[in-house]
Amino acid sequence: MKAKGANTMPKTEYAIEPGRQDIVSTVVLDAPRELVFRAYTEPKLFAQWWGPRQYTNTIDKFDARQGGEWRVIQRAADGGEHAFRGVHHEVSAPERLVGTFEYEGMPGHVALQIATFEPLGNKTRLVAHTVFESVADRDGMVASGMQEGADESMERLAELLQTMKSGQ
Repeated sequence: MKAKGANTMPKTEYAIEPGRQDIVSTVVLDAPRELVFRAYTEPKLFAQWWGPRQYTNTIDKFDARQGGEWRVIQRAADGGEHAFRGVHHEVSAPERLVGTFEYEGMPGHVALQIATFEPLGNKTRLVAHTVFESVADRDGMVASGMQEGADESMERLAELLQTMKSGQ
């Protein structure tokens, strides 16, 4: 077991401006962008880090190419389920992903996310720009605890990337 503080977790910065219908998050991950991109586009890897720890991800479909659909079901220990889906509109390895995101519990509220993977030597700056259909949709996502869940996802991603780096 590592000593507390031995593995620093990434700090995500959020730009959430009043009256706008978007969120921009930026985080620097301690891994080359090729590995970060793989963690985003390979279903088995994606399932290991996406979402809060309290959920287990089941990949229903995950076609990481232009026009490919994805659907992930998150299951809680008590059996509760949350399903998410979308379509990949652009998959440009290893620099950019563009796709939609929809929570099936609130159908019809689709967001567009543009993720860019910028190389910083052996690290990666990940910038996710999510555009919602309205300010109300964006504010609803923020109120749902999105930031806490996103922070936990980035922690889990950083842990997975450390494992991937040691296995190279």
